[in-house]
Amino acid sequence: MAASSARLGYLPAAVAKMATAPRLLDGFLKLSALFEASTLDQLSREVLIMTMATRNECHLCVAMHTAKLTAIGAAPELITALRDRLPLPDHRLAACQAFVRTVVDTAGNVSDEDLGAFLSHGYTTEQALEVVLGIGAYTLSTLGNRLTRAPLDPALSEFAWSNGDDSRRGESPAPIDTAAVGAATTDS
Repeated sequence: MAASSARLGYLPAAVAKMATAPRLLDGFLKLSALFEASTLDQLSREVLIMTMATRNECHLCVAMHTAKLTAIGAAPELITALRDRLPLPDHRLAACQAFVRTVVDTAGNVSDEDLGAFLSHGYTTEQALEVVLGIGAYTLSTLGNRLTRAPLDPALSEFAWSNGDDSRRGESPAPIDTAAVGAATTDS
């Protein structure tokens, strides 16, 4: 948590929420560091992250990585396409996005044709496996953020994103009625 605070100048709410499960936070930080050190270029990594974030409807990850894309000078058209789930204007990045979706949709059972399409855009077999690493890291992040209802930090408000369903965003999870759960399991 200290590293996140030092790097950003504040403790992100998502990090604080993940810290309630220290192994989850540690796992995410390690996986994301490994992914950042992968041979995939920065824009390809961000395409993967934004694809996972919009797919899993993690408003926090979309905002955070919109801010990152803006900071690195990514084309506004690319950022808009990623946020709005539109075709990407860059063919190589579009191939990366298509491959990410295929890996997720097929649970890794990618056809030779789909792998070939990814490789034909200058990516390598090593990078195909690094896509799996990124999917793992950002599945952990997006699902953890949604489960904990991690709120958007004020520093990211200008990059806010909505999938059209704000009904549960930022709320605490409803308490589990253990009596009802117990009754349901004994009635079956």
